[in-house]
Amino acid sequence: MHNYQINFPAPFSDDSQIPLISVVLPAKNEQGNIVALSREIHASLSPEYSFEVVLTDDGSDDNTAELAINIAEEVGYRLQVINHSRSYGQSAALASGIRHAKGNWIITSDADGQNDPADYSILINEALKITSQHFCVAGYRKKRLDSAWVRLQSRIANKIRQSLLHDGVPDSGCGLKLFPRETFLMLPYFDHMHRFLPALIKRIDGDVVVCQVRHRDRTAGVSNYSAWNRAWVGIIDIIGVMWLRSRAGQPVISKVYSSQDQI
Repeated sequence: MHNYQINFPAPFSDDSQIPLISVVLPAKNEQGNIVALSREIHASLSPEYSFEVVLTDDGSDDNTAELAINIAEEVGYRLQVINHSRSYGQSAALASGIRHAKGNWIITSDADGQNDPADYSILINEALKITSQHFCVAGYRKKRLDSAWVRLQSRIANKIRQSLLHDGVPDSGCGLKLFPRETFLMLPYFDHMHRFLPALIKRIDGDVVVCQVRHRDRTAGVSNYSAWNRAWVGIIDIIGVMWLRSRAGQPVISKVYSSQDQI
């Protein structure tokens, strides 16, 4: 695994009241989308927010990483590219990106451009209202542009998940989410975990807020998901998350003593 980092602006500053933001993009063969998407991300966040883009190239055999680096050099924003030696899947790509991220808050977004970067500020504004240490702001694509068959699969899968997990999220497949980096690092890792982030965050007594976001057509490339891995393989994962939730036990701490200040 190779990690390429570009630091054009000054280092992150803690002067802002808004936490530092890392936009994490899992990408596989997205050379047709990454340039336009990178420009949109920069336009949506700069100069109001201090941010970086962290792209995990999940075993691409095209020029996704090179084009991402070129556009970051041209526009002048912070970029990290983590290169997987082969494709490990979306959850692994997200985990690699988040572990390398420098930001306090993570925004996850699909690299195919179907999530609109203009919606990032909606998630940020919702997150600023939350007082809990651990939370997730989850996007909800109410008006999806997928085919009727894909929408049917997702509707069935979401109903099954909701009936078993009760996570309050109507659109688990939406890649657009915001959560603290430290929250993610507390979660158990497993393949496909990205679809269960709200339920896993609720497991550690985190808050989950849902907000409506836009959905756009893919303009280039092809989806890496089939009917099978989009809807049905998640049944086993749901059972696993139910087991994890049943084993969760967050203690209520009544008092803490520390002699640190006296040393």
